[in-house]
Amino acid sequence: MSKVYVHGNNITSSLGLNSQENFSMLVSNTSGIRYHNTGDIYGEIPLSKIDKDKFENRTRHEKIPDDFSFFEKTMLWSAKDSISQSNIDVSSDKTIFIISSTKGNIEFLGAEHQNQDFRLWHSARKISSYFNNPNTPVVVSNACISGVLTINTAALLLREGVYKNAVVIGADVISEFIIAGFMSFHSLSSNPCRPFDKNRDGLTLGEAAGSIVLSSLHKSEFEILGGASSNDANHISGPSRTGEGLYLAIESAIKNSGITPKHINFVSAHGTATLYNDEMEALALHRNKLEEVSTNSFKGYWGHTLGAAGVIETIATLKSMENNYMIRSLGFDENGVSRNLNILDENQKQEINFALKTAAGFGGANAAIILKNAAL
Repeated sequence: MSKVYVHGNNITSSLGLNSQENFSMLVSNTSGIRYHNTGDIYGEIPLSKIDKDKFENRTRHEKIPDDFSFFEKTMLWSAKDSISQSNIDVSSDKTIFIISSTKGNIEFLGAEHQNQDFRLWHSARKISSYFNNPNTPVVVSNACISGVLTINTAALLLREGVYKNAVVIGADVISEFIIAGFMSFHSLSSNPCRPFDKNRDGLTLGEAAGSIVLSSLHKSEFEILGGASSNDANHISGPSRTGEGLYLAIESAIKNSGITPKHINFVSAHGTATLYNDEMEALALHRNKLEEVSTNSFKGYWGHTLGAAGVIETIATLKSMENNYMIRSLGFDENGVSRNLNILDENQKQEINFALKTAAGFGGANAAIILKNAAL
C-alpha cells in the first residue's frame, strides 16, 4: 500500500487566517474565545468566532464568487492556501476533495433564505467545481468526529490507490440554530471551557475552517500513519461511561500503524470540557496505557469547532511536531478526571516523532489517527 504524506495545510479561525498565525498564538497561550452578545434569548456567552471584517479584507483580492456563503468562503480560502503550498494538480481525476462539516449552511433553513441551498453536498460541489475537479466530492458528516474521520477516509483512499491526492476541508460556523441545540443539552459553559479540569462545567462553541492536502506521490516531512473509527452504541448524545468505543478506536489506530503505545510522544485529545466526555476519554487513554504521555486539548484556544475541530487540531499537532513544541492545555489547573493523565499545564519543548489525535461525538462515534515524523 502507498504511504500518505502531508503537503500543505491551513487553519482559519479566531486566532488567524493561516496555520502559522494560529500556531504563534497557541505558543503564546492566547485564546480566541471572547464573550459575545447573542441577544435576548441567550445573552452574553463565550464563543470563538472568526473576525468577519478581517476575513473580508484579507480575502477580497481572491475573487471569491458572490454566491458563496460565509461558510463556503472560509472553506475556499482555506483550501486555496493549502493547495498553494503543494504541487498537486487539483483538476486531475486522481485528486479527490473530501469535506467535513456537521451543520454547513444550517442558517439557510429559515424562511428568509428559502432560495438558498443549504445541503452539504451542494457546498462541496461548489468548492470542487471552483478548482475544476472532475470527481464527485465526498462529504463526511458524522458529528464531532467528522474532521478526524475525513482525514482517515482520505488516507485510506490514497493508500489503496483509488486516488493519488486529496484535499481535506473541515468547516463549521456558529449560528443561532447551533447555539440552541447545545443549549438544549445543557452542555455549554457560561465561562471559557476548561478541558480535564476539576472545575470544568461544559464546552465552548467555536467556528473555523481547516484544510490539509495529502498525497501519495511525493514524500514530505510528515506521514498519516494509520487510523480507526468505532461506535460504542451507547446513547444518542452521551458517550460510553467506560470509554469502550474510544478505547477500541485508539487501540485499532495504534495496531493499524504498526507501532505500540510506547512509541507515542504526544496526544491531542478531543477534550471538550464536558463532564462525561473528558472522563470517558481519560479512561480510554488509561486503558491504552497512554496515561503518562504528554496530553493536551486545543479546545481552550478555539472552542469546539465541530466539523472543523479534527482538522485544525490535527494541523496544530503537526505544527507541534514540526517545532518539537507541545502547547499547554489552556484552562487546566487541577485534575478533574478519575485517571491521572499527563495533561500539559505549561508549554514544553520535546521531540515528537509519533502523535495521536482523538475525537468523539454524538451517537457514540469515535475516531483516532496516528501521525509520524517521516524522517524516521
